Amino acid sequence: MEPVTLHTERLVLSVPVEGDIDAIFEACQDAEIQRYTTVPSPYERSHAEGFVSTVAGRWESGVEQTWAIRDGDELAGMIGLYHHGRGAVELGYWVSPGSRGRGVLTEAAAAVVDWGFSPEGLNLPRLEWRAVVGNIGSARAARRLGFRYEGLLRQGLSSHRGRDDGWIAGLLATDDRTPQDWPVLDGA
Repeated sequence: MEPVTLHTERLVLSVPVEGDIDAIFEACQDAEIQRYTTVPSPYERSHAEGFVSTVAGRWESGVEQTWAIRDGDELAGMIGLYHHGRGAVELGYWVSPGSRGRGVLTEAAAAVVDWGFSPEGLNLPRLEWRAVVGNIGSARAARRLGFRYEGLLRQGLSSHRGRDDGWIAGLLATDDRTPQDWPVLDGA
């Protein structure tokens, strides 16, 4: 599959390139990105270089699709569809600290979800979202996108830190995408 560029009202989602390496490296120094994602910790420039060099090949093989979220000239984050071989495709993302709180993630994720469900995209029947318990920002974004909270995965997520409890939510192509009640976000 060839990489696809997506456009929203204010964002461009495109394959990360060599010119993004410094911005990726800088963003991945953030403690929240290191805590709540699978990026290596400590995160070194060589990790960003390796990441960028593998993205196009993963698109080509159909294993995953990753986009850089571009807000004007700024690299605002990364978003993608991952784990195709596991029986479900997962929406994953991180947003740089300076881009948080501006709706960038919800806007980018809506475009990726639309593409994932469309016949011109992957024509998926279902998407999943998973996050380490406590990642309230990610959970709020998934809820805004219409994902339905499905439960707790005890020690269900693994990373360089070991195993973490995880939250899981799902979204079907036929869902109306209206934000739902999430018990883990009550009072958060």
